[in-house]
Amino acid sequence: MSGTTTAATALRRRAAGAGANRWVVLVVLCVSLLLVAVDATVLHVAVPAVTEDLRPGAVELLWIVDAYPLVCASLLILFGTLGDRVGRRRVLLLGYALFGVASGLAALADSAPVLILARALLGVGGAMIMPATLSILRQVFPERRERALAIGIWSAVAAVGAAVGPLIGGFLLEHFWWGSVFLVNIPLMLVSLPVGRLLLPESKGAGDGPWDVVGALMAAAALFSLVLGVKGLGGGESVTGVRTVLPLLLGAGLLTLFVRRQRRRAHPLVDLRLFARPAFSTSVGCIVLAMLALVGLELIAAQYLQLVLGLSPLETGLRLVPLTVAAMAAGLAGARMLRGFGPRRMVCAGFCLTAGAVVLLTAMGGQDNAPLLLTGFVLLGFGLETTLFGAYESMLSEAPPDQAGGAAAIGETSYQLGAGIGIALLGSVMNAAYAPGVAGVPGVPTTASAAAGHSLGEAHEVAAQLGGPAGEALRHAARHSFVNGLHVTLLVSAGLLLLGAAMALRLPKAMQCEAAPVELPAPREAVEPRVLRGEGVSHASARARPAGVDVRETAS
Repeated sequence: MSGTTTAATALRRRAAGAGANRWVVLVVLCVSLLLVAVDATVLHVAVPAVTEDLRPGAVELLWIVDAYPLVCASLLILFGTLGDRVGRRRVLLLGYALFGVASGLAALADSAPVLILARALLGVGGAMIMPATLSILRQVFPERRERALAIGIWSAVAAVGAAVGPLIGGFLLEHFWWGSVFLVNIPLMLVSLPVGRLLLPESKGAGDGPWDVVGALMAAAALFSLVLGVKGLGGGESVTGVRTVLPLLLGAGLLTLFVRRQRRRAHPLVDLRLFARPAFSTSVGCIVLAMLALVGLELIAAQYLQLVLGLSPLETGLRLVPLTVAAMAAGLAGARMLRGFGPRRMVCAGFCLTAGAVVLLTAMGGQDNAPLLLTGFVLLGFGLETTLFGAYESMLSEAPPDQAGGAAAIGETSYQLGAGIGIALLGSVMNAAYAPGVAGVPGVPTTASAAAGHSLGEAHEVAAQLGGPAGEALRHAARHSFVNGLHVTLLVSAGLLLLGAAMALRLPKAMQCEAAPVELPAPREAVEPRVLRGEGVSHASARARPAGVDVRETAS
């Protein structure tokens, strides 16, 4: 049996790797992901400098920040499925080129509209790169055990990219102008293009039937509308306001039409039968819930550290570093944990560990407690990355190889939607619990109290304008109310995480390491012994095997 396993493994690697060392390919893919992850957060620290230089209006500034994630999230399915049809490497390399051009345009932008256009083009490039990295990884690592290790490294790199983005941006802003945060992408892309063309293998799906262009555009419009509506809710827009209700209704309507269209087509853009598989649909749901908790909590934690504890932005970033380090450790250890515990117990335990960390953080108060924060952030990072790793690996392994691009796009879209919903939902819970605490503060006018109820940052500004005992009373009430609201939000988040743990019980109990069937060469006497003898299969056993028998890797 070990001989047949070795033969099948070697044949799969030759078919998938296109002659390149698969671990070198993983390095190239991780560099691609690192660029996209860094670019998603590097602009955050540059917003004040951009505002001072370009003088954008309030709406323009919002689009400068949101154009990248909005466009990227809406086009993931389009480019993920296009890669399955025309070639994943081809789409990835085009994404490299577009990302480099858009970075140069953003760096040299002399007006807000030009910068918005550049950020939108960066989103297009990111949407081409992100699903392609996962789908090529799925192709290059056909064995599930090795693929699990590769996904662990991939996810650890994603955690690093999101964390170092603001640090790189801050360093560049101290020495150069704000456009330098985009120029850093160009030399990396100039290296990635020829290296990727040389080393990355090309792969496609089955390619049956024409590519559904109308369906792809319908999916893009639906996702754009949904993400726009969710971001509006997260930005404080009214739930019944036109800016939220209209995009959400439009997105839901287009998504419904998209689903109906895919069910009617003989060759759908996205095979919706994937969602009938419990492991796939459960993994997607787990990704949404994990991101919902992560992004909302990170946003609120940053506000707590700066506005309640009074830490500087650099000190705040350093306090959050343990979360990133723990996430990296979980990603690197994920493959071993998945083999030992199986997807069900791993994802369920990750959710439970994260929920425990969130409950632990409810002990935070108005005074700094560094050991408590360190412990909570480490548990939070390790638990969430364990959850995301197990969910991504199960989702990707459940999808057929020829649909890897579409499956990766669904996973990345779930990631983006979960992040947007998290900011909207947990932000709304936080505001509902915070606002009543700053109403009716003695000596503070009603209009000032209403303004202070929008956020803790505005409360500090109003308190500074009032000055005297009234300003101090408002500042004290706002901090106290924010901490109480934080506790309520953490408990709601813990409940959602426990819901995710219950959902994870639908995942497979054990990690199935059987590989897809491999077609061996025809058993001709002149060919078969020569092919198989070098792969560790005896001449006699090669002749004894009937033609057409599938060789599957055992779990041992």
